[in-house]
Amino acid sequence: MVEGSHRLILVKHAMPEIDPQLPAPRWPLSPAGREASVVLAKRLARYRPTRVVTSVEPKAAETGAIVAGALGLPASTAPGLHEHDQGDVPFMETEDWNAAVAEVFARPNEVVQGRESANDAGDRFSSAVAALRVESPDGRLVIVAHGRVISLAVARANGIDGFGLWRRLGLPSFVVVDPSDWRLIEVVEGVE
Repeated sequence: MVEGSHRLILVKHAMPEIDPQLPAPRWPLSPAGREASVVLAKRLARYRPTRVVTSVEPKAAETGAIVAGALGLPASTAPGLHEHDQGDVPFMETEDWNAAVAEVFARPNEVVQGRESANDAGDRFSSAVAALRVESPDGRLVIVAHGRVISLAVARANGIDGFGLWRRLGLPSFVVVDPSDWRLIEVVEGVE
């Protein structure tokens, strides 16, 4: 199926190079993440995007640059698309990390991890996306960002379980929403 305009594609970045010594917002893409980004571009081509905009975090910016390059599109970064601000939260193993993220979703009005509540992160992300949509009136925009902020914004707009959506999103993955009301159209859990 070929999709035209009026689809907003929110991409969770590809696999980063995890370095416990660096804060997660500074992680670059891993070699596997770069390869998966090429596959991602092929999956996104059917939506005929006209622009790629990314978070300033390296893993998202690199994912977006690879996608844009493969599709022959312009790419840029924009403020406000970064992940839920986890502040100085130390590196955690997967099980502990999943439990910590579950708390963020379970208590959306409280700052339970980092520097902002889940609702504040979702609002920031949604506002940044709204500003970008004004700049891209054809509606054929790909935004490469992060799993928590994507899940927070999409779940709230659709009345679904945000933590459940977050757990479904692989590295990389994407959701397609109607840009007028964020109605969820499709979830692509992975691109392998």
